[in-house]
Amino acid sequence: MLGGRPTLEEVALRAGVSRATVSRVVNGSTTVAEPIRDAVLRAVEELGYVPNQAARSLVTQRTDSVALILPETPNRVFSDDQFFPGIIRGVSQELEAVDKQLVLMMAGSTASHGRVERYALARHVDGVLFASMHGIDPLPGTLARMGMPVVCSGRPLGRDTVPYVDVDHVGGVRTAVGHLIASGRRRIATIAGPLDMVAGVDRLTGYREALAEAGLRCLVASGDFTRESGHTAMRQLLVDDPDLDAVFIASDLMAHGALRALKAAGRRIPEDVAVIGFDDIELARYTDPPLSTVRQPIVEIGRRIARQLLWLAAGEEVDREVILPTELILRDTT
Repeated sequence: MLGGRPTLEEVALRAGVSRATVSRVVNGSTTVAEPIRDAVLRAVEELGYVPNQAARSLVTQRTDSVALILPETPNRVFSDDQFFPGIIRGVSQELEAVDKQLVLMMAGSTASHGRVERYALARHVDGVLFASMHGIDPLPGTLARMGMPVVCSGRPLGRDTVPYVDVDHVGGVRTAVGHLIASGRRRIATIAGPLDMVAGVDRLTGYREALAEAGLRCLVASGDFTRESGHTAMRQLLVDDPDLDAVFIASDLMAHGALRALKAAGRRIPEDVAVIGFDDIELARYTDPPLSTVRQPIVEIGRRIARQLLWLAAGEEVDREVILPTELILRDTT
């Protein structure tokens, strides 16, 4: 080593790892395997490398805070929809591990969008996470173009390409509907989610693809991911096709409302109508009967978006798309 202060590159060379890996270790990331972490820490000690946190904070104006934006109304965020607390839990776990603060903001109106934009561009936070986005929202792209690290939960609709973490909605639904077809169901309806959200769009796509491959007719009603909308949509489906024998429902909350409607109409579950939901929230285990569903790893989504953002804020390259797997969970409604 030449004279002078040891550099990050010298630590990386001594440890036999990349500069990005060294950066993650010295910034406290929990995602580096223990043997590699130990090798980096040995190199740090041997070289006498000291991260100049104070100088870096002055240069980068770091706040050690991250904003999580929920473009929703307070009623939905604080309802019994476990998506939101799951995302918040995952984000919080990842940030707490590196001593970062979480700022929670809702952006369910034009005025609140403006407030979020001003807050972020004033650099009150080091990065911004988005969850539960509706429509072609320009805010993530606007912030990213202004140099703010941005990561989304769910694939953004539109042309803006910011990094995101999502699940395989289409594949999960195809597996669920495929199970219904394999069990002999032929009049399979769906209650789709809102089509201004990627989850609603992709889950409907999976349903349509599965029925098209089987040569079966689609029967679609729409809801908004609430149990009330599931109840209303199920009643309409029974009017449209009284002989339907299965229904895939794009969220467990909607499925809970649909089960009530089926029982009120005298349908036996699953003898007359089989039902599969999506999400595998805790409620799915306690419906009557317990609900078959497609599990998505909600807390892990929160952890991944936070991890991606921390890497971006440290100047590292990240994957633009991370897709997590889903799993079909079979219970008594099928």
